[in-house]
Amino acid sequence: MTSAPLPPHEYARLLALARYEILDTPPEAVFDRVTRLAAHLLGTPAAFLNFVDQHRQWGKAAVGIRGTNADREHSFCAWTILQDTPMVVENAHLDPRFHDNPMVRGEPHIHMYAGAPLTTPSGHRIGTLCVMDTQDHPLKPTDLQALQDLADTVVSELELRLNALSLQRELGAQAQYVQELRRTLEQARVLEGVNSLMTLELDPEHMTLLAAGLLRDALSSDYTGLLVLEGNEVRILASESHPDPSPAFAGLQPQLSGGITRTLRTSRKPLYVEAYPQHPHALPAVIAAGVGQMAWVPLGTRGATTSLLIAARLQHNPVTQWRGSDRALLEAAGRSIASALDRQDVTRVAVQQARQDPLTSLLNRRAFEEDLPRWTEGGQGLTLAMLDLDGFKAVNDREGHAQGDRVLRVFASALSAALDEPARLYRLGGDEFVILLPSTEEEDVLERVDVAFLAARQVAGLTGVSVGMAHSDEGAGPVLLDLADARMYASKQRKQTLRLAEQVIPSS
Repeated sequence: MTSAPLPPHEYARLLALARYEILDTPPEAVFDRVTRLAAHLLGTPAAFLNFVDQHRQWGKAAVGIRGTNADREHSFCAWTILQDTPMVVENAHLDPRFHDNPMVRGEPHIHMYAGAPLTTPSGHRIGTLCVMDTQDHPLKPTDLQALQDLADTVVSELELRLNALSLQRELGAQAQYVQELRRTLEQARVLEGVNSLMTLELDPEHMTLLAAGLLRDALSSDYTGLLVLEGNEVRILASESHPDPSPAFAGLQPQLSGGITRTLRTSRKPLYVEAYPQHPHALPAVIAAGVGQMAWVPLGTRGATTSLLIAARLQHNPVTQWRGSDRALLEAAGRSIASALDRQDVTRVAVQQARQDPLTSLLNRRAFEEDLPRWTEGGQGLTLAMLDLDGFKAVNDREGHAQGDRVLRVFASALSAALDEPARLYRLGGDEFVILLPSTEEEDVLERVDVAFLAARQVAGLTGVSVGMAHSDEGAGPVLLDLADARMYASKQRKQTLRLAEQVIPSS
């Protein structure tokens, strides 16, 4: 007995076979019908549909024979896939490739074999549709053509299944995307609410309590709160828990300030634990209360006080992990709360009040002019981004200055939340803003500006944000500002030219 050699491009052939996900699947009526039809048309006692895997021949359907699984070295079909046309073995006992094959000397006692390759649209032969007999059984060319036609029908069915599977997965992915989009939109509303709270003149405890209530519902969490660490003391400044907590959970709040929390005093990165009971620093009392997941978002250290936004879910919570949208919301809310806490510190100092824009609560032109030399003299790489809201004048003219002011506040609040420390956002006046941040890829800055633009566009019909950027290796101080300003106005001019061109084309 001689084993069949491997066909050319065997690896690609195996990949083509794997795409159909047909191996090791249960029997299916559509393929059973094909084997019955093959046996009937060619008048043979048995017919079978086999796929040739890396080390085996696997049978999907058969009639007149129990099973056709075999090692590849014993496979007739492994020889069939070496050619484009049906392979016929009139007498296996006389063929040197098969005369001592176990399937010839024993069950199923193959004497005559005919197999047509299953050829994919890409040209790979992944298996065969075969007939056999235990005695002489001459076949006419029309018989072999019928066998090949049936084999091609099998490939057509596989292609239909593959397309249906791809469509099903695409629809599933779209459904998941829609669900995630809905959750993201809902969380965006929550974040807008949190951002709005941050602009109110509230004390830190009241402000955080209101924000925690919004976050708890959006995150499906059972507990949300703000912890502060002052020296060796850890206390809960504000918290919002499940409206109907278990008795064990109701007395849990003081315990949440220990364990893992104490290890995060100097951390700047959020921590998400999805199997709290298994964490080495998990507290027994917290485990006993049924906590399954916890999240900590550092809000920064101000003086001797470190603040942390914390969220927890009980083990019976239907949401079993911190999803990407959950983390994004927590971190964005954390940035907003941290920004608000920073802002409150700033407002306590009279000198800093003079550096603040009264409308948006951003740093103002005076603050920018004071800060720019410190940034440029520090010796670190610097990116300066100049921003101008496109269509803002039209909003003022059409909807009034009160609405224009709201647009500025929403844009400023959203952009502040999108920027990470130590970036600084300034309002120079009107609808002009400046961002100072360590050397950053322009694409990253534009993505954050887009987030703020989308938020502001919900308030009124802005048409875009023109951005001009300059980097510290191009100049310093006023030169850097002038360069960014020139690039910003060039960007605005290009947009206006494109809009004019779009207005002219339809009328021509």
